[in-house]
Amino acid sequence: MQRPIPDIRGMLGELVAMPSISSVSPEWDRSNEAVITRLAQWLGELDFRVETMPVPGAPGKFNLIATRGEGPGGLVLSGHTDTVPFDDQRWQSDPFALTERDDRWYGLGTCDMKGFFALALEAAWRTRGQDLAEPLVILATADEESAMGGARALIEAGRPKARHAVIGEPTELRPVRMHKGIMMERLVFRGQSGHSSNPALGRNALEGMNEALTRILAYRDELQRNHRHPGFRVDYPTLNPGHIHGGDNPNRICAECELHFDLRPLPGMDPQALRRGILERVGPVAEQRGLSCTFEPLFDGVPPFEEPETARLVGICERLTGHAAEGVAFATEAPFLQQLGMETLVLGPGSIDQAHQPDEFLALSQIEPMVTILTGLIEQCCAKGGDPG
Repeated sequence: MQRPIPDIRGMLGELVAMPSISSVSPEWDRSNEAVITRLAQWLGELDFRVETMPVPGAPGKFNLIATRGEGPGGLVLSGHTDTVPFDDQRWQSDPFALTERDDRWYGLGTCDMKGFFALALEAAWRTRGQDLAEPLVILATADEESAMGGARALIEAGRPKARHAVIGEPTELRPVRMHKGIMMERLVFRGQSGHSSNPALGRNALEGMNEALTRILAYRDELQRNHRHPGFRVDYPTLNPGHIHGGDNPNRICAECELHFDLRPLPGMDPQALRRGILERVGPVAEQRGLSCTFEPLFDGVPPFEEPETARLVGICERLTGHAAEGVAFATEAPFLQQLGMETLVLGPGSIDQAHQPDEFLALSQIEPMVTILTGLIEQCCAKGGDPG
């Protein structure tokens, strides 16, 4: 049978050549429409029913849901179409051209994570003749690298629905069943400026922030004493004060001080409860010092994720890869797909160490093994005669 889609290298080369950067900075942010259009074309050639969904409130951003087969259950193979910004001065080759050297394919998004789409479509092509008892779904999302806007839109739409979902983030072909969440928070104290020779002339926001930060770090110590998870290399929640700015001159009482910090909760920890815990500690500082207080997320955050080790999908992926499922520190779209009712796992080619780096690459040695894993997943989760669980 004549091949209706390009080979793996041809697909990945086309996808890499299409800029689809997502960023909170407007000068970097780009539409992902070209990538979605090309994926839709290829999936249509493979007899998938293809639906393109605009992401509400995000002009030029789209999700794609492509389905082959009918009925409930089935398997979702999911990835995000966007990449991070890049510094072309630090690249040895064109970020938008797939370049082979040292048994690697270099290019922006090769491992994070356009490469996964080329391999998922290859697996779909190789299993095209199988009679599916449950549907196979290819899912492509927008804006994972900035605000998870595509995944949040799926929650609002209540789609897709399936029994299992595998997200192809770079995990070096090892199944990942849990990760920490990520919260980025902003705390602002506002007081009154005045001449520094007389403290009574103002209300010093920087001094208030100093006390608030002390209380935040004490809360961090409390959280780390009370919450541990042996599935993580860093087995406790982390809180990092990463940015602070206040005042404008040494001889003026500081009228405003702003702190940004991130907090990475373990599975089972509630982000809203953590925010309440912080506000309960810093609010009284502002009140006692006559300062106004603003405390808000810098973005909506990603909740922590954990799939039970007894889940059917975990067992399937452990058998296919030969590795026990583990935990990672980076966040993914997994908790959003899990909220849609699917057993969810993260498993893909490439290493997170290459993601978001100059000269990002995908090792050629991982390509065929990943296609074999994906074809095995399709056979186990979708094909007639697959593992009944």
